[in-house]
Amino acid sequence: MPDPLLRTQPHAAHAGADFPFQALVEQSLAGIYVLQDECFQYANRTWAALAGYLPEEMVGRHLRDFVPPDFLPEVLRLYHLRLAADPPSIRFITRGLHRAGHTVLIEVHGTRMLYRGRPAVVGIGVDVTERVHNEQALRDSQARLQALAAYGQDRLEQQRAQYASALHDELGGMLSSVKLDVARLQRRADRPALRQISEDLRRLTQDCIATVRRLAHDLRPSSLDHLGLSAALRQSLTAFAERGELCLHLDLQLDDALVSPRRATAAYRIVQEALTNVGRHAQAGQVRLQLWAEAGQLRLVLEDDGCGFDPVAVAAQQPLAMGLASMHERARELGGALHLSSAPGAGTRLSLRLPLL
Repeated sequence: MPDPLLRTQPHAAHAGADFPFQALVEQSLAGIYVLQDECFQYANRTWAALAGYLPEEMVGRHLRDFVPPDFLPEVLRLYHLRLAADPPSIRFITRGLHRAGHTVLIEVHGTRMLYRGRPAVVGIGVDVTERVHNEQALRDSQARLQALAAYGQDRLEQQRAQYASALHDELGGMLSSVKLDVARLQRRADRPALRQISEDLRRLTQDCIATVRRLAHDLRPSSLDHLGLSAALRQSLTAFAERGELCLHLDLQLDDALVSPRRATAAYRIVQEALTNVGRHAQAGQVRLQLWAEAGQLRLVLEDDGCGFDPVAVAAQQPLAMGLASMHERARELGGALHLSSAPGAGTRLSLRLPLL
């Protein structure tokens, strides 16, 4: 005697304990079906509605009537795997044919059972068309945002380079001329007071020139474009160590010709942001930088012996959290990853991995 739940007349009333279960299946928001010999033996209202049919219209019909030809071989393959209980159950998304001619995306979870003494598959299906379309729309939106962010970064770097060039070449040149004029004035001054004023002006002008050079370097170091990432990092860390009176260890083994300009810029900016944090918060005595290429990846490790920090606590501090987030985002945009490890009193270690091209 077959289970009343699986009779081909699903709307008939049933007496006894089976009826509440039958009613539950019939009222389920998920589609429920039984397949045997590649044909439907049972379908509740929800499953039948996915294809635009009544339950009784589906009974006895082959899978091919409800699956697009391009998807049918894979659906049949999975059906027979479930019959063989290998694996015992399978969850997948496929396309189903609607009676009106369009297709719907259905997430199916099926498992093996015995029906009328022979192997069959009982399953649950849910219409996920809207969900899948929304997920794809979200992925498309994220891709557009990432492309826009990358374009913004490229434009920012171009502007930085223009401003750095203007500062260094134009303003720096004008200040150098002022310095020469002050030196001429100083040589011709015949009174000690005038000579002192001239000397003060010369020193002030020299300080202005040094400031302009530093600003130009911070905006966009010319060495990054002309000499490569290794030279730019060496120059930047050497200056940083001198200003902070730190012991510097450099191990630069990267062939800069292997690195694309965008990756080189991203790596440089990440180190620049990290050094800003070291200078402001770490109270470090030593800084170590390693740079090399491995298996098509740019690898970079920056370590300090400073006071360290609690990453969870820092995540709640907006300025610091934004700086760390920007470093992670730069790496992620280019298909890489950044890992930061630290603890109070244990220093900080930054590890960066980026595709070379």
